[in-house]
Amino acid sequence: MPIDNRKYLRLVLISGAVIVIDQVTKAYILNAIPLFDSIPVIPNLFSITHIQNPGGAFGLLADQAPWIRKGVFLILSSVAAAIVLYFHHKTPKTHPWLAAGLALIFGGAVGNLIDRFRFGRVVDFLDFHIGNAHWPAFNAADSAITIGVSIFVVHLVFNRMPE
Repeated sequence: MPIDNRKYLRLVLISGAVIVIDQVTKAYILNAIPLFDSIPVIPNLFSITHIQNPGGAFGLLADQAPWIRKGVFLILSSVAAAIVLYFHHKTPKTHPWLAAGLALIFGGAVGNLIDRFRFGRVVDFLDFHIGNAHWPAFNAADSAITIGVSIFVVHLVFNRMPE
């Protein structure tokens, strides 16, 4: 399969934008909002809340020793990023949305991986809630991963995966 330079340029641009947006927003939160402080944006629905998640999605492994968490998540994130890059490489140019979804996943994985290397935990701040019932806080990288996985699932469900 010939190399499609535009596909790789889009990968760099999309994943790069996700990484930059993610790291800039996290840097702002780290510098502007003390840990556990919250700024209501839409009362009883959405706040900016500085949280640092030592675990994975929904706090997975948060109670484990720091060296276990860091090792597990660094390895899993690195393997996942490599797998996503492999699938992106195999995605034909006839599937630009799938390639974009994979770029979003890659950028989000790298954004959170940077936090794991720097802090041993991930900075989260987007806090949706109804009254006192909170969805787990998340960040821009998590949002990109969710959108990318949604694009991937749509391709699976509607049988739009490449041959």
